[in-house]
Amino acid sequence: MSAGMTSAATAMAVALVGTRALITFFRNRGKGQPILGKEDRGPDHHLGKQGTPTMGGLAIITAAFVGWAVAHIRPGIAFSDQAMIIWVGILVMAFMGFLDDYIKVRRSHNRGIFWKRKSYITLGLAMLIAGWLVAGTGISETISFTRADFPGWDLHWVLWVIWAGLIIWSTTNAVNVTDGLDGLAGGSALLGFIAFAIIAYWAFRNPDIYPAVVNPLDLAVVAAGFAGACAGFLWYNAAPARIFMGDVGALGVGSALALLALGTNTHLLLILICGLNVMEAGSVAIQMGVFKASGRTRRLFRMSPVHHHFELVGWPEPTVIIRFWIISGICVATALAIFIGDFTRLEQLR
Repeated sequence: MSAGMTSAATAMAVALVGTRALITFFRNRGKGQPILGKEDRGPDHHLGKQGTPTMGGLAIITAAFVGWAVAHIRPGIAFSDQAMIIWVGILVMAFMGFLDDYIKVRRSHNRGIFWKRKSYITLGLAMLIAGWLVAGTGISETISFTRADFPGWDLHWVLWVIWAGLIIWSTTNAVNVTDGLDGLAGGSALLGFIAFAIIAYWAFRNPDIYPAVVNPLDLAVVAAGFAGACAGFLWYNAAPARIFMGDVGALGVGSALALLALGTNTHLLLILICGLNVMEAGSVAIQMGVFKASGRTRRLFRMSPVHHHFELVGWPEPTVIIRFWIISGICVATALAIFIGDFTRLEQLR
C-alpha cells in the first residue's frame, strides 16, 4: 500500500500549499463567497461569512490528481483506463461547479447557473460518464452491494448507464447540499475516501473474491489521493473557515465518491458510506414534500438542509459539525464492517 501512502501524503502537502495560495489570491482581489439573505430564504445567520474566499475545491482536485500521478512514479503500478476515465468524469463535474462558482463571485450573488438547468446538465453529464465507463472498461454491469455478484442483479447496459448516471448525479448533489457549514462536507468526504481506499486495496489483495473490480490498486491510489487532499484542505476549511470548498469542490468530490463506488462494485454500500450526505439531501426532499403537501403553509424543519435546522434550535456551528462528523464516522464504520463481514463469510466458506 506504499503507492496509496505516497498518493495521500503528496496530495495533503499539495493541498496545504494550494489552499493557502487560493486564500491569498482571492483576498488580494477582494472576491469571495456571497451569502443568501432572508429575502432568498437563505441562512442569513451566516451573513458574517460573506466575502470568505471560495473555490477551494480547486486545491482538492489538483492535489488529489498530483498525488495520484506521483504515486505512479514507483514501479509496479500502471495508469489504468478505468482510473483515467474516472478522472475525466471528476474534472468534467468539477468544471461545471467552477462555472457556477465563477458566476456567483462575478455577480456577487449566490445564484449561479439556475438550479433546474444545472441539475439537468449535471444529470446529462453523469449519464455520459457512466456510458464511457461501460464502453471503455470491463466494469461489471450489475447492481451490487459489497461485490459485483452480491446481489448481482444483471442489467442491460442501457439500464446500467441510467442506474450509474443517477448514482453520480445524486451523490454530487448530496455533497453539494452538505457543503453548508465549515468543514462539514470535507470532513465527511475524508472518511468516505478512506473507506474506498481500504475497499479497493482489499479487492486488490483478494482478486479471487473480487474478480470483477477492474484495476483495484489504481482505484485505491485515487481514493487515497482524495483523502489526503481533503485532509490538507480541512486545515484551512475547519471552523472558522478561511476558505470554502465551493461547487467546484462539491461536484468534484461527489462525483469521485460515486465513481469509486461504481468502480469497486459497492453501489448500494455507498448509501452508508455517504450516509451523512443522504441524510442532508433527504432533509431537503422531505422539507419540500411537506411544504408542497401542506399547500405551502408548513415546513417540517426550521430550515433545510437539516444542519441549518440544528443551528436555528440553538446548537453552535462547531457542535453541529462535530456531531455530524460522528454520524458520518458511524455510517462509514458500519459500511466497512459489512464489507469485511461479507469477505470473512466468503473466506470461511472456501
